[in-house]
Amino acid sequence: MTDFLFRPLITAFVFLTRFPMPPIEGYRAEDAGRSLAYFPFVGLVIGLFMLVAAQWLPLTPLLLAALLVLFWVFVTGGLHIDGLGDSADGWLANGNKERTLDIMKDPRSGSAAVMTVCCLLLVKFAALATLLQQEQYLAILFAPAIGRCIPLVLFLSTPYVSKKGVALDFINHAPTSTMYTVLALMFLILLLSLGINTTLITLITAGVVLMGLRYLMMKRLDGNTGDTTGAAIEIIEATVLICLTL
Repeated sequence: MTDFLFRPLITAFVFLTRFPMPPIEGYRAEDAGRSLAYFPFVGLVIGLFMLVAAQWLPLTPLLLAALLVLFWVFVTGGLHIDGLGDSADGWLANGNKERTLDIMKDPRSGSAAVMTVCCLLLVKFAALATLLQQEQYLAILFAPAIGRCIPLVLFLSTPYVSKKGVALDFINHAPTSTMYTVLALMFLILLLSLGINTTLITLITAGVVLMGLRYLMMKRLDGNTGDTTGAAIEIIEATVLICLTL
């Protein structure tokens, strides 16, 4: 039972973060698939580190906000930001599905990627600085967690374009019923922590934004990819931060 729980949990941390983790012996495709349900928990841990830093570091809100953004990027290895940049390059090229996918696979970053990433990090920095001034620390805790609910929502609602590599492990082994349970649990935690009004406003706004992103994915690619999922995580995190400043 312990092995069943901790192998996918460790896999989730290895996949999403740069936190040091114990090695997994005999890695299996099932580990990757089952790890998907643990993504929101990984987000909570990232948020917890940021929350502790926000409450205990004796720094000005602006400097602390900058350091939190730096930590946020570093601890994820820029994984989702890379997806945001690749998606921006692919979309602004105004090509068809095949051309868009080819551009997104290119390891080089174009001007669209640079501009989009810089703008999003600027928004996150400004929102974090505002939240720190308002002492809205729970927002810092929950933004990464809500962001990492997005892969679950997209997996449950949107076809995946690629059917090979790690994506195939998720498709074949992701526990659908467990993911619904985790999403429901996250909703309950938000209700108890933020209150019904704040929770509903935040989640409805994030949901509308995600629906718009999903529409773009379906229109251009007939589904989502790892890059577009990463882009959605970054955009939803920024959306949540903005909502919680209001």
